[in-house]
Amino acid sequence: MNFLLELIVSIFLLIGGIFILVGSIGLVRLPDFFMRLHAPTKATTLGMGGLLIASMILFTVRESGISVHELLITLFLFITAPVSAHMMAKTALHQKNKMIERTTGQELIERARQQKAPDVKYSLND
Repeated sequence: MNFLLELIVSIFLLIGGIFILVGSIGLVRLPDFFMRLHAPTKATTLGMGGLLIASMILFTVRESGISVHELLITLFLFITAPVSAHMMAKTALHQKNKMIERTTGQELIERARQQKAPDVKYSLND
């Protein structure tokens, strides 16, 4: 395989992996449902898009034909993720889930200290 092609595929894989990692960390660390909803619908969707584009490039070159499977998966993912996020947010609003009011990072840290969560580092630089 050509070095330039391997480099392009590697870059898409790294970008996709970074987006998925950031989305996963956001899903764990964000404080309420509405903030957590953004992590899988935004970052993780972009990460999967990067991985699927890398796969599409790789298999298009290997098989010397257009790889349609990855393209269809990418389109399906980009169409269904916003719709499912909207439906989950609408359901959460209907069930009157509590939202955290607009706060700064330091206020969230102070609120976590008051709840005395065990084994948690309270700094913005974690």
